[in-house]
Amino acid sequence: MFEKLELTRMAQGLAAHAGSRMGVIAKNVANADTPGFKAQDIPDFASVYADRGLPLKTTRAGHIADPARATDPRPFTAPGAESPNGNSVSLEQEMVKSVEARQEHEMALAVYRATSDVIRASLGRAR
Repeated sequence: MFEKLELTRMAQGLAAHAGSRMGVIAKNVANADTPGFKAQDIPDFASVYADRGLPLKTTRAGHIADPARATDPRPFTAPGAESPNGNSVSLEQEMVKSVEARQEHEMALAVYRATSDVIRASLGRAR
């Protein structure tokens, strides 16, 4: 029922985006001392969501599959200064990015909770 609401689909997409970004951030932090490693990031949620647009309607599973829309956003090399060993990971920037990703995830959960509360109230079911 909830997946038919655009707001909940958007919240689900935001939560998935935050999870993907946290994975990229974790990889950056894990390779902070690897010579030649370039820090990566993924595009912000607004641009990813705008690129995906509304999904095509299907009549059965596997009908009009669009694999390009189903994949996570692709990481790109993040701009930044390199250390003498060629590594461009800044732990301070990664901490800031992780806080942004956590806030995205918390916002998605808050939207989803609020939406479910409204639907429950409209059905006459209190918490």
